[in-house]
Amino acid sequence: MLRKDFIQLSSLGILGLYSCGISHLKINKNPLAIQLYTIRDAISDDLEKALEKLAALGFRDLEIYGYNGTFFGKSRTEFQSILKNTGLKVISSHHTIGIIHQEKGTLLNNWEKSVEDLNFIGSKYMVCSYLFDEERTIENYKKLPELFEKCGETTQKAGIQFAYHNHDFEFEKFNENQNVYDFILSQTSPDLVKMELDLYWISKAGLDPLLYFEKYPNRFPLWHVKDMKKDTKDFAEIGNGVIDFKRIFEAREKAGLQHWFVEQDSSDKDIFESIRMSRDNIQNHSFFFK
Repeated sequence: MLRKDFIQLSSLGILGLYSCGISHLKINKNPLAIQLYTIRDAISDDLEKALEKLAALGFRDLEIYGYNGTFFGKSRTEFQSILKNTGLKVISSHHTIGIIHQEKGTLLNNWEKSVEDLNFIGSKYMVCSYLFDEERTIENYKKLPELFEKCGETTQKAGIQFAYHNHDFEFEKFNENQNVYDFILSQTSPDLVKMELDLYWISKAGLDPLLYFEKYPNRFPLWHVKDMKKDTKDFAEIGNGVIDFKRIFEAREKAGLQHWFVEQDSSDKDIFESIRMSRDNIQNHSFFFK
């Protein structure tokens, strides 16, 4: 390095990039992403302050939740301004079906407007996030493929991909031959309906993600990455539990992975401390960023 270049870099405060190594550059190429449900309490207190704390921890991409015609009580232009101020970007958004809770933002309540607003803020995915207990009936399960494809047709017109996010109840038997998850996968178009695979919930159900990648390749562009304590099976910081993330991430191409999100539903610590611990463990393992 020439002396004048050294002086210039030093004055800009970025000479440290030369000593950080390739791993730092890899992380920049693969922005850390998080599902905002992880910090729902902080968001309820002060949305912009909560997002600033995530940005300070190195997160750049988000998956949001709770759209109900507004974004956490903000109009789409107000929310977009907050995203710009904090340097964050929305990749994906969670939505419930709306059979029981029929508020705005659900699949069954003015879905077109939801798609319009998510497209406005630049979201690439819209995900059915959850079926409430009362919605988990055989009759409702049978209606899901048609509903999901209809929603997927609408999102595709806006350049957004529709997907479904699992918990563990989907791995219960739907009929003699299939569980609910396989029923959804087998009865929907691979183009219209993708899956956001939650690695914690499928592991808690005792099933192997790699078997699903083999059976349904390229159907899993989104993942929720969170860990599980050995004895209690409670939520754990990434790297502090028993899930073999290296083995799963090595199959990312077969799965069709495009984006993955840190998520921790609950913690026995301050949630931002848990997020920091997960971040540090992630940055110490290159397989997360290949």
